[in-house]
Amino acid sequence: MKKQYWAALTLASVLTLGGGSPGHANLVMTGTANYMGAERGLIYDTDLDITWLDYSRAEDSWPLQVSWAADLSLTVNGVTYDNWRLPTTVDGLFVSGYDGTTTVGFNITTSEMGHLYYSELGNKGYRDTQGNYPQPGWGLVNNGPFVNLVADWFYWSGTEYLYPVVWPDEGWSAGRWGWCFSMGYGQQDVYDISWGHYALAVLPGRVQGTSVPEPASMLLLAAGLSGLLGLRRKTNRRG
Repeated sequence: MKKQYWAALTLASVLTLGGGSPGHANLVMTGTANYMGAERGLIYDTDLDITWLDYSRAEDSWPLQVSWAADLSLTVNGVTYDNWRLPTTVDGLFVSGYDGTTTVGFNITTSEMGHLYYSELGNKGYRDTQGNYPQPGWGLVNNGPFVNLVADWFYWSGTEYLYPVVWPDEGWSAGRWGWCFSMGYGQQDVYDISWGHYALAVLPGRVQGTSVPEPASMLLLAAGLSGLLGLRRKTNRRG
């Protein structure tokens, strides 16, 4: 009973305070949508005006991940949303760095995934802006309202790399390349499109999912649980 009570109190606190993690004030949990037999979170970024589907598709090639997102169609509250896509990246010549001004490397927030990782979730990259590594607290420490982010490999962006191949003298394919982002290291990079990476789907605008508690209701829930805690303490002292 005690474990269940504390779990409920913790949940209420998380819902009320927005996850207890810094840096995600612009992420709003608007509800859920049923996909692949389960309810998946719909998370609206008020800063970029996009909605994230909290589902990580298993590793696959860039063309197949692009097709998956483009073919995705979810009906929520009687409305069908079918204009999903992979997150975008600002394309540019391969320039590696760590101060956030380059196209490849760390602390880059110009891509939608980089913006999510650094600006919204408040995570730190493996390298700090001075190039020091590993910086304390790096990695996917803060998930915010997400529960299905994967930290062990890259996610494909929907943006293709349209510049010359980066390392042709090292045996890399001279074919097509695509932008990607590591949710574990906070690193932006490019890979041959035949490689297998995860995928996240986003949709322009806000999607209102199945109902979630209003902020006032969550506050009342937290207050009620806090009162219950006080009552239990008084009862225990009297006993």
